Amino acid sequence: MAMKGVHFLVVFVFTLAFTFVSASDPSPLQDFCVALGDTKNDVLLLLHMIEVLFYAVFVNGELCKDPKLVVAEDFFFSGLNKPGNTSNPLGWMATIVNVMKIAGLNTLGVSMVRLDYAPNGGLIPPHIHPRASEILVVLEGTLYVGFVTSNPNNTLFTKVLNKGDVFVFPIGLIHFQLNVGNTPAIAIAAFDSQNFGIIPIANAIFGSDPPINPDVLTKAFQVDRNVVNYLQSKFQGNNI
Repeated sequence: MAMKGVHFLVVFVFTLAFTFVSASDPSPLQDFCVALGDTKNDVLLLLHMIEVLFYAVFVNGELCKDPKLVVAEDFFFSGLNKPGNTSNPLGWMATIVNVMKIAGLNTLGVSMVRLDYAPNGGLIPPHIHPRASEILVVLEGTLYVGFVTSNPNNTLFTKVLNKGDVFVFPIGLIHFQLNVGNTPAIAIAAFDSQNFGIIPIANAIFGSDPPINPDVLTKAFQVDRNVVNYLQSKFQGNNI
């Protein structure tokens, strides 16, 4: 089959599938809905779309695998025992376990991450999770953590956490974690979303693509334009 013909069939079958079996229920409607996984190959995508038409539904953006094809590996991940590489300017690393890592998380509304912090200042800078609240437990080390409430108060809540301590960051609020100890720190965080997302504040503002007009940032932050130009040059292409 010519590639052009494959593309046409993909579009045709996708249209039919979306028309007849699309859904967006926030709660699972079955025991599980294991994500199909990689569908970049044109022929595989066509087969997946045909399967969707007859067997599957759209739920939270991921297609469901035929339950008869599900295996234990679809619910498994190995690696949270391995420390992340914190040799970067901010001194932190995340090992993420979300729906992209465990297909069986699809529609279950949970995910987690191992967080490693370098000694003496390893920092997860201010950021938000647009789709989830976060609960964090410290396994090793000492962390200074906090979050800021929304307007009009912008109240800062902070706490120093030690091994075994737990802290919660409400959904959508700016928060951060800083290693204030002289040894590496480790934490595990859990989220009430299969794909919680992250928006690092500084990177989003000064490193957007394309860049935000400097006039906007100069007035918003009440600083000299040269400061904005410097920060944009610093953050362009630099993701946390």
